[in-house]
Amino acid sequence: MVVRIDRVVTRGGDKGQTSLGDGSRISKASRHVDAIGMLDEANAIIGLLRAHVAGTDADLASRLASIQNLLFDMGGDLCQPEGSKHAKRLDISLTTVIEEEVERLRASQLPLTSFVLPGGSLPAAWAHLARTTIRRTERSVVTLSEETTINPALTPILNRLSDYFFVLSRHLNDNGREDIVWEPGKPFFR
Repeated sequence: MVVRIDRVVTRGGDKGQTSLGDGSRISKASRHVDAIGMLDEANAIIGLLRAHVAGTDADLASRLASIQNLLFDMGGDLCQPEGSKHAKRLDISLTTVIEEEVERLRASQLPLTSFVLPGGSLPAAWAHLARTTIRRTERSVVTLSEETTINPALTPILNRLSDYFFVLSRHLNDNGREDIVWEPGKPFFR
């Protein structure tokens, strides 16, 4: 697919509508646009995480760039209504690739003995924010799938990506050594 953007300001959305990939117009308040927007928001957060690791871990920065590209592909998939002749659908096999990466990272991590609170290092905190945003995106896509037909591979891919960002946050916290763990019943402000 070739993308060419000649103009940024089009005024096409001034009345609260936008176009899907087939040219059909829908409300910017629709669940469809919400799901696509959530993918964009998750992508921006991953971009922040990528900026934080770029100078210290080029391999991870490259993996994050791949995920950002995948999120754009997912948006493109959602943007093409079912039956569109231009639809390029993602395949469920991507979940296996993500699972393998989750297990590769997890193999070096300390066992979990409690729930992990978001935080630790700055990159780990961004990974936690990416995880929660991916989860919210997943909920948005599930809601959309309850009212229209979408690619059924999208929800499992998002589910695996949230797992990935959880394990990545632990990786970025010295494989769990710097995790902040939940202490049930810990006295408040003490």
